[in-house]
Amino acid sequence: MLTDIEIAQACKMQTINSIALKLGISEDELEHYGKYKAKLAASLWERIKSNKDGKLILVTAINPTPAGEGKTTTTVGLGQAMSRIGKNTIIALREPSLGPVMGVKGGAAGGGYAQVVPMEDINLHFTGDMHAITSANNLLSAAIDNHIQQGNQLGIDPRQIVWKRAMDMNDRALRNIVVGLGGKSNGTPREDGFLITVASEVMAILCLASDLMDLKARLGKIIVGYTYSGTPVTAKDLKVDGAMTLLLKDAIKPNLVQTLENTPALMHGGPFANIAHGCNSIIATKYALKLADYVITEAGFGADLGAEKFFDIKCRFGGFSPAAAVLVATIRALKYNGGVHKDSLKFENLEALEKGIVNLEKHIENLRKFGIPVVVAINHFDTDGQAEVNFVKSKCKAAGVEVAFSEVFSKGGQGGIELAETLVRVVETSKSNFKPLYSENLPIKQKIECIAAEIYGAAGVTYTSSAEKSISKIEEMGNDKLPICMAKTQYSLSDNPSLLGRPENFYINVREIRLSAGAGFIVAITGEIMTMPGLPKVPAAEKIDIDDQGRISGLF
Repeated sequence: MLTDIEIAQACKMQTINSIALKLGISEDELEHYGKYKAKLAASLWERIKSNKDGKLILVTAINPTPAGEGKTTTTVGLGQAMSRIGKNTIIALREPSLGPVMGVKGGAAGGGYAQVVPMEDINLHFTGDMHAITSANNLLSAAIDNHIQQGNQLGIDPRQIVWKRAMDMNDRALRNIVVGLGGKSNGTPREDGFLITVASEVMAILCLASDLMDLKARLGKIIVGYTYSGTPVTAKDLKVDGAMTLLLKDAIKPNLVQTLENTPALMHGGPFANIAHGCNSIIATKYALKLADYVITEAGFGADLGAEKFFDIKCRFGGFSPAAAVLVATIRALKYNGGVHKDSLKFENLEALEKGIVNLEKHIENLRKFGIPVVVAINHFDTDGQAEVNFVKSKCKAAGVEVAFSEVFSKGGQGGIELAETLVRVVETSKSNFKPLYSENLPIKQKIECIAAEIYGAAGVTYTSSAEKSISKIEEMGNDKLPICMAKTQYSLSDNPSLLGRPENFYINVREIRLSAGAGFIVAITGEIMTMPGLPKVPAAEKIDIDDQGRISGLF
C-alpha cells in the first residue's frame, strides 16, 4: 500500500471555491490562502447565523495504546462515507502542531484513504494560526519582563510569575530556563520556561471564544502572576490584551479544506488534550452546524479525557447538544488492554480480548452518563479473527449499543458506509438528552471527585498541600464557579499509565491546581503531564525531505 503522503499527493483536489459551493458559500465569503485553502470571512456568519443547526456527532475512542485506534482516520472516513450516502456533511478537526509532526506522533490529518488535504500544508505552516498564537503568547511574556524592567509599577513578584513563553516545537532544553542574565540592561534574572504552543492558554482561549470581542475579554483575564501582596496580575493590567487580539484577528477565522474524496472539512485550533480541553474551536463548530446537516468532530485522546472535556467544557460554553457519540476501538487494542504484548496482537486471543474489552464497556457506560446515544466503531484489520469479531459484536449487543466495522484506512469512504448507515439509523431513532456531568457551581473538590468517581471509576481523590492551598486561593478570588479540566495520562482510566483495562480500587492524586481564568476553567493536574515534549532518539524530522521539484517525502 502507498504511504499516506503518496496517497495524498496522488489525489485530485477540487479548488476551494468548488468545496465552498457545496456548502452554499460564495467566493466573496472566503479569504483565500492559495487554491486549496481558505478562511471563512466574518460576513458569512452574518448570513448563516439564523440557519437551523445540523446534528453534532462526536468521535471519541478507548484509551490509546501503542496499537493505535485510528480516531482521526475514522472521523475523516466517516465524514467521507456520510457524503457517499447522500448526507450533507462537514468534518470539524483540530490543526496539527509542528512538535508532534517533527517528533514521534506525526501529523494529524488522518491516514490511508481517509485524509484531509492538502496534507503537507496542513501539517506544516497551514494558514499561520499556530504562529499567530505563539506571537500573542510571547508578546505577553515580553510585556511582563519589560514591565518589571521599567519600574514594576504593578509590583509584580518575579518569584510568582506563572506565565511561560511558547514555541511550536518539541525542545526539552527549554522546559526550565533562566531569563534576564547579562546585566541590568537585560532585565531581572528569574526562572522561566517554555510550553509547546498548543499547551498555551492563548490556544485554549482562541478555541473557546465566541467572537473577536469575547476573545479580547478572555485574553485580558489571563493571570500572568501575582504581586508581592498576593494580588493577581492580568494581561489587561499590562495593557496588551488589545495588541494580543490584533495578532489573532485572522487566526480566529476557521480554515476550510477538503478530504481525499472532496468532503468539506473545517480545521481550526488545536489545544492540548491534557493540559487543556483538546477540541477544535467553538467558532468553527458553530459555522459547521449552520452549513451542514451532519457535523463530524473529534476530541483528543480517549473518552475519559477528550469526550468528558468536550461535553463538560466545550458544549457548556458553546451551548451545543450532541446528537450521538461514535466510540472507536480496535480488536488489537482491546487485546493489548487484556495483557497481550504489542508484538503478538496479530494472533487470535479470545481470553485476552475478554479481559481487555472491559475498557470499551466502561467508556460506553461513561458516554451514556451524558444522555446521548452511542455507536461503537471497530477499526477493522485483516488480522482480526472471525471469532474475535463475533465476540465483540456479542458484547456490544449485550451492552445495548450498535456496532459497525470500518475499513476507511484502506478503502476510504466506501469502507465506512456500514458505520455511516448505522450512525444515521441511531440518530434518527434515538433521542439525545444531553446534559453535562456536573454543575459548574459546585465546590472545586466536588467537581473533581465527581469526574474521578463517575468517569474514571476511582475510589477517591487525594490532594497535595500545594493543591489544597491553590483551591483555597481560587475560592478566595471568587473564580471557583468554573468547569474542571483534568490533566491526566491518556493511557489509563486511572492516573497510572500502567493500569490498563478497567482498574478498580485506585485513587486519583491531584498534585497541582492551576487557574486558567481567560479560558474559563480550572486545571487539576495529576501525575507527570508534559507541556513541552522532547524529541525522540530518532525524530520524524530526520526522515522528512524535499526534492528539487518541491515534492515532500517522509512527512508520514
